[in-house]
Amino acid sequence: MEKYGLNDTIAAIATPIGESGIGIVRISGKDALAIADRVFVSRDKKKPSTFKTYTTHYGWIVREAEVIDEVILTVMRAPRSYTKEDIVEINCHGGILALRAALDLVLENGCRLAEPGEFTKRAFLNGRIDLAQAEAVLDIIRAKTDSALKIGIGQLKGNLSSQINNFRKILLDILSQIEVNIDFPEEEVGAVDLKAISQNLDGINKELKDILESSKQGRILREGINAVIAGSPNVGKSSLLNALLKQERAIVTPVAGTTRDTIEEVIDIRGIPIRIVDTAGIIEPRDLIEKKAVWRSRRYIDSADLVILLFDGSRRLSREDALLMRKLKGKAIITIINKMDLKQRIERAKISKRFKCVIDISAKKLKNIGLLEQAIADLVYNGKVSSNLESIMVSKLRHIEALKKVEKFIAQALNSLDNKLSLEFIAQDIQDALTYLDSILGKDFSQDLLDKIFSEFCIGK
Repeated sequence: MEKYGLNDTIAAIATPIGESGIGIVRISGKDALAIADRVFVSRDKKKPSTFKTYTTHYGWIVREAEVIDEVILTVMRAPRSYTKEDIVEINCHGGILALRAALDLVLENGCRLAEPGEFTKRAFLNGRIDLAQAEAVLDIIRAKTDSALKIGIGQLKGNLSSQINNFRKILLDILSQIEVNIDFPEEEVGAVDLKAISQNLDGINKELKDILESSKQGRILREGINAVIAGSPNVGKSSLLNALLKQERAIVTPVAGTTRDTIEEVIDIRGIPIRIVDTAGIIEPRDLIEKKAVWRSRRYIDSADLVILLFDGSRRLSREDALLMRKLKGKAIITIINKMDLKQRIERAKISKRFKCVIDISAKKLKNIGLLEQAIADLVYNGKVSSNLESIMVSKLRHIEALKKVEKFIAQALNSLDNKLSLEFIAQDIQDALTYLDSILGKDFSQDLLDKIFSEFCIGK
């Protein structure tokens, strides 16, 4: 493991940059305590290297008798720490100058600056967590909804890892039985129970199908979807955005064409992170600015996972409405007739004939916004929403692709059993399935894979 730089002592700022009450400089490695001895002066004059693990101490960060900051220092000794190495955390005041000065000082005294995700990478390489759990750390950091957070915490707790290890145990047991019979065919080692093997493989395959079935929902809860509010000018797109956000984000006026650029926000609808875009009205542009705004609106609509198509119920369908309806063929659409609080003049039959889901709302009066939110959730989940978010829910593409490979090789092994093929074929399929299970846990990994995974982390995690 030396080639991964585990002998270095690393440091980084572990809290977001900006003004705050507290900011943390984290140090991890074999020289963490010795470096802390050189930069920290405690009120009782004791050295950090003498402190007990899981204790905090008041004092100052000092460079050659000059006080850099008044701090609280925490010691966590190996192996009972995040990285399984000695860790020192310096709790400074949260301003960038104080944090930068403290970090510069520890770097001068023997640390190197940590790479992105290196603290979590060390936790993995030192065996405290497996690779699936390490990836869950980033999911927790990036979670945009409570549902996504619960999935990340479940994976960090080991829900997925435990199930993968259970599959591995069963497959390794089957493989050992088969290989003994292959290697010693003439010895009295007992016949392989092919029926029991088939039942065990079939049981794993059924569980894999259930896990993969939930993966679509898992990815949605982690990554979210892109939704666009589209419609002609002055149908209430900005009012609807404000209603969904529950705050005044977009400017609303009676003047058509007020929104001349796209407005993007992330909202939580029934646990789904939705990046929602309020677009400029689709019209024949009158000037260069409107031409650019309409072009951007069409680009967002083309790439959207969901289009919320808005009509003004208080007026008849316009040429722009008809043009937009034709252009949205093949998209996932929820159709909204806005301004239900006003007298209705819209040709409802023309809309109902073309679109299945039509909801009446008043964005201004906040009427039926809940119906729209439920319709979005129903469309995204196809009516299948799991309420048990702490169960195994795969959300990362890397894991999904690996599990699909596992399912494929187990299906091949079952087919070989049904066709009474040689045990060597079955053994190879099981070995291939184990290889992909191991890749999820990180039992077999490459430097390129680690670099790719941990490059997405912030430097201090």
